[in-house]
Amino acid sequence: MIDFDKVMQRVKEILLTQNEKEKILDRDIAHTLKLNPQYFAVIKRRKKIPYEPLAHFCKAYNINLNWILLAQKPQYLTGYNKDTKSTKKSFLEKKYSDDTDVKPLSSGYA
Repeated sequence: MIDFDKVMQRVKEILLTQNEKEKILDRDIAHTLKLNPQYFAVIKRRKKIPYEPLAHFCKAYNINLNWILLAQKPQYLTGYNKDTKSTKKSFLEKKYSDDTDVKPLSSGYA
């Protein structure tokens, strides 16, 4: 079973690296996940994981959803530079950005 407290702790870790704050409060997490703070308090008490807001959070911060939910490596998706907090082209984007490597499909049979 996925533990709500561990998931939110990982969200806090990401927010601490992104912000200059020393402490991340529940209202900061609620704001980041675009949830009403009162609703966040309810789901925290019920230990209900907000999957859809977490998915949007992971997309926005380029975080691996499996890491947030299950602590599976890697933490960041391909191309994220933690030091510069920016993304670089992934391996596939680099490989196929040059049109010389990609050949168009023929419309007929060989």
